[in-house]
Amino acid sequence: MVSTEGQPGGRSGAPREGQPGALPGAPSGALPGGQPEGPSAHRLTADAVARRLGVKVETVYAYVSRGLLTSVRAEDGRTSLFAPDEVDAVARRAGRGRGGSPALEEVRTALTLIRDDDLFYRGAPVSRLVRTHGFESVAAWLWSEALDADEVFEADPASLAVARAAVGTLPAAARTIDRMRVAVASAAAVDPLRYATDADSVTATAGSLLATMVEALPLVGTAPPAAQPPTSVLATSDPPTSAPPPSLAERLWPRLTVRPSSPATLAALDAALVLTADHGLAASTTAARIAASVRADPYSVVQAGLGAVDGPHHGLASALAYRLLAEAHASGDPAAVVSERLRSRIPVPGFGHEASVYRQGDVRARELLGFLREIPEAAAVVRTLDDLAEVMSRRPALRPNIDLALAALALACAMPADAGEGVFVVGRTAGWIAHALEEYQAKPHRFRPTGTYTGPRPE
Repeated sequence: MVSTEGQPGGRSGAPREGQPGALPGAPSGALPGGQPEGPSAHRLTADAVARRLGVKVETVYAYVSRGLLTSVRAEDGRTSLFAPDEVDAVARRAGRGRGGSPALEEVRTALTLIRDDDLFYRGAPVSRLVRTHGFESVAAWLWSEALDADEVFEADPASLAVARAAVGTLPAAARTIDRMRVAVASAAAVDPLRYATDADSVTATAGSLLATMVEALPLVGTAPPAAQPPTSVLATSDPPTSAPPPSLAERLWPRLTVRPSSPATLAALDAALVLTADHGLAASTTAARIAASVRADPYSVVQAGLGAVDGPHHGLASALAYRLLAEAHASGDPAAVVSERLRSRIPVPGFGHEASVYRQGDVRARELLGFLREIPEAAAVVRTLDDLAEVMSRRPALRPNIDLALAALALACAMPADAGEGVFVVGRTAGWIAHALEEYQAKPHRFRPTGTYTGPRPE
């Protein structure tokens, strides 16, 4: 299946219409004129290449003579055919030559690096950060390169009141991500300073927004106690000082489960937030940067990210992995569950994450599962996950990814199936803000890729 970073998991023998190699209006696996599947399948005729590149047919053959394209003969011995990937490469070069924008993968960022099977935030390995710093500190590190151990996110009271009221109007069956989307829109509507995009204003808004997104969710468990002055302070005449408020993980926990928290479970939830904070230019992060590039306010940047994350090939993948894990756990036969999915041609979620990125498996999954192994009541779920991993290990490059680890956290802690989505969104909001801060310093309107028209030529 797919990971939260949104790479399609399944393969299809024939490209869909609109993809490279697909012919608009043509049957899958056929060429214009009804040519059957065979050695020439999925290649383009000279006319189709001319339409795709926006040039004359004569220019197509000029490209052949210059070595830019390679033609092969169709089975009729007369028609010239061209490989779609070569045609697309020529189209990309032509777009750059006309002043088109650089490809999205060429965006320069100082935030996240994936190398040697590890993930780094501003040069610091996440495998170390997750054991030494809480989510708030790591968010501050991404935003300003300051590892402030005392970083606290507090919601603006007026914004929180409006957000809670708006979220309270949603039906009980509303998903966590829907509630967060409403909370963000409500908080934005009452913030008169929302359009300030200087770094100090953005980070202040971000901390308050993260707290609002969490605290606007309805409680299903017992809220953590409010901060109180220490007893030693109350017993003296010194001016009282407030104790630190609960961490974001402490405030999020009772909104996801009725089960009481423990130091180990809170550490696992906090680790999940840290591990999902950023992962380079994933689809939702790219959407957030595009919004920031036109100087959308931080709330709108987060809404752009929320729109892109809400799909089965990205943030919702953990809910699919939850169902797989829950079914395997309940049946006691993970191998049979996987076998039935494969027999039904249903992708197996929660495994694999771009083998070219992680050769030895998703580091985020490894780290989060390490925290779960320290929770006694999670042992049975973790064993089921290990059994699933053993079954899937027979297929190369299919190891547990962050989606399955989030699903294990949710299942082991009596959270609903969509809890992993909520955790992912809270964590990734810190990353969206970090990327927005970078984008606010860049040239505006820079995400303007040049499209290549492939439709019929005007008469």
